[in-house]
Amino acid sequence: MPRRLDENLRHGIGGGGVEDIRELLRAGVTTASWLEHLEAIGPPDFEVALPAADDLPPVLLDLAVPHEEIDRLVAMLPLLNQSPGLWWLLERCAHSLVRTMDTVDRPPWFPALPESLGVLQRYFFVYVFLAALPTVRAFHRARAIPDEVSRRTLADLGRHMAVHRRNHGQGGFDNAFWLMLHFRGEIYELGRLQFERARLGRRTGEAMAAAGLPYGPGDSALSVHIPAFWGPMTPAACDASFARARVFFARHFPEEPYEIAVCHSWLIDEQLAEYLPEESNIIQFQRRFHLAYRPGADEASDASIVRFVFGLTNVTPDVLPRRTTLERAVGDHLRAGRHWHGGAGWLKLAGAERG
Repeated sequence: MPRRLDENLRHGIGGGGVEDIRELLRAGVTTASWLEHLEAIGPPDFEVALPAADDLPPVLLDLAVPHEEIDRLVAMLPLLNQSPGLWWLLERCAHSLVRTMDTVDRPPWFPALPESLGVLQRYFFVYVFLAALPTVRAFHRARAIPDEVSRRTLADLGRHMAVHRRNHGQGGFDNAFWLMLHFRGEIYELGRLQFERARLGRRTGEAMAAAGLPYGPGDSALSVHIPAFWGPMTPAACDASFARARVFFARHFPEEPYEIAVCHSWLIDEQLAEYLPEESNIIQFQRRFHLAYRPGADEASDASIVRFVFGLTNVTPDVLPRRTTLERAVGDHLRAGRHWHGGAGWLKLAGAERG
């Protein structure tokens, strides 16, 4: 990568042309294939714009962006405006994100950007989501999505920035791919749970078909997710979310019949029942689902469960705290030389018509 671009980005001066950005992305295996996609789709057929510096803070606060992040995001705004290369990347990312809005045929995931972008590497996709904000809000209005649901769903951006600071001790976020679902109209927060418009994957679909159920790979399903920083997921709160989901999707996406819900999560790992009481919220949540399949022995997800439960990365089991029943369960299991594998389950939504 040209030294000039690297220095400019690191010091927040701006600069760097389109070919500089292309060269930077070509240097990485993941970003090189993603660049091919960005070049293939061409420029957007809509104007890409960002809020002015004076208008940016309230927009960020509406997205629940933590207060300590506001000044930095405002300060870096000129960097994008002054760099033709960064603006080209912003436009192509926004185009990729929204060009197939209203479908579950999503574009390639946003990858981790090169670290040579400096601090901006952790913040760039915030600006992409800001650029896409008018489009996703217009989509919500066209679907008559209630304002409260729209606001709470898109506020997951701020939640994930808070999670990133908890996990890594610094600002920004590192899972832009996940927020693509929110800003494409694929996922909605309905109380304690989030529900994603999805299709059955191969293993879950084949397992359901083998069990004699009238579903298979590619059929519509709601994928269930449990957001952080939302308090306990009590049975009553989950009951209310599932009840809302059945009504919500039938009303706002009537052409997509959702009769089943699936969950792929560490929360569905059957081994948790060895440690947690039957009346615990996690085991009660597990019991809602029929097990679709057991991940193989080679599909350990130890790092994932440690990140979700402890907010830690790249640590050994011996340093994991034992403050709660769940922490003791997860840590003791790993300290015993065992592994977590997660799980996949399905349930039938109340009121579904097929057998």
